[in-house]
Amino acid sequence: MELEELQSAWTQMSDELNHQKKLTNQIILDMTKQKYQHKFSTITKYETLGAVVCFAVAFFVLLNFGKLDTWYLQICGLLTLSFLIVLPAMVLTTLKRIKNIDILNGSYKENLKFYLKTKNRLLRLQQIGIAVGFIGLLFIVPVTSKIISNKNVFLTSLKTEQYVVFTVTIIVMVFFCRLAYKGYLKVTQSAQELIQELE
Repeated sequence: MELEELQSAWTQMSDELNHQKKLTNQIILDMTKQKYQHKFSTITKYETLGAVVCFAVAFFVLLNFGKLDTWYLQICGLLTLSFLIVLPAMVLTTLKRIKNIDILNGSYKENLKFYLKTKNRLLRLQQIGIAVGFIGLLFIVPVTSKIISNKNVFLTSLKTEQYVVFTVTIIVMVFFCRLAYKGYLKVTQSAQELIQELE
């Protein structure tokens, strides 16, 4: 009788231990998922704020598009609108896709493959955004100059202080873009490591 009681107690303890192990594993997985999603929360907040600013500026340009009275200023206006609307929308969509990967469902291999594909798209969009941002100075400045001060920069010569401001703007952009891109690399690499820990 004592042997049966001992076996029953042993089985019950074994079942409880297995249940506890499953609970612990589930808690660890849930914490990993939270960490993963949190990795992209800060970036998403900054990108959302940036997109709101871009959309507001695009709306301002649209309201004042009639002031762009030459064909080349209108082309600059269209390029400005495209830059201010399309790129932020693409970045936010990609961030949403990467943040919402359900790392707990699906196979490890499928999740990692989808993550890497989305991560590369996000980083490529950042690179495109940086390049277009620098090139964009050539079409954004004429548009804002015409809308705000009614001056066509293509028909006026630049003063020394304008060259200085332009140069300082480029230096600040280089610094900011490098800093932001390094941040993206750090976050995406850290999130990738979290997924790889699930293997």
